[in-house]
Amino acid sequence: MPDKKGNIFKMNGRLFFFREFLKHPLEIGSIIPSSRFLERRIVQASAVASARVIIELGPGIGGVTRAILRTMPQRARLLSIEINPNFHGLVSKIEDDRLIVHLGSASELREIIAQYDLDPPDAIISGIPFSTMSRDTGSQIVAAVSSVLPPNGRFVAYQVKDQVAELCEPFLGPWRTSIELRNIPPMRIFQWEKSS
Repeated sequence: MPDKKGNIFKMNGRLFFFREFLKHPLEIGSIIPSSRFLERRIVQASAVASARVIIELGPGIGGVTRAILRTMPQRARLLSIEINPNFHGLVSKIEDDRLIVHLGSASELREIIAQYDLDPPDAIISGIPFSTMSRDTGSQIVAAVSSVLPPNGRFVAYQVKDQVAELCEPFLGPWRTSIELRNIPPMRIFQWEKSS
């Protein structure tokens, strides 16, 4: 039997997401949340199933957050960092002791990790739209990501456009990319693994 509460949340969540997009189009990279197909691809690309510490940048309404929580180990921790207060409030309602939801900027990543006394992340997953932010802000975020990733740590960014690749290359080197067509709009998934 379908979960009516879950379906209502999805419908209300999509409407809420669209309203936030209209208010803050430069903060939000899409007009609707990620599809379940994209969520699965992101979780797989990030090797979430074997991670101990995962950081999510820009959880939005929490679709990818929930996919990560379903897949990650029981003893793992997930830190989700959201700049939009309304999305932060929504994601904060997810009941899971492994989840930390922080209101703030991804450019302050090192300080936020220290605040929660977390080990270096095995994976950082980003849904924030690098194509709509200034080059300086994008470079600050990528520099922060690179500085906290340990050797073999993964950075996965799902994006409509490819600016993130240009920003990351000086810090993380070459990337792999794939595309998920079963998403509106189709989404590129960029992957880096930090060398030692």
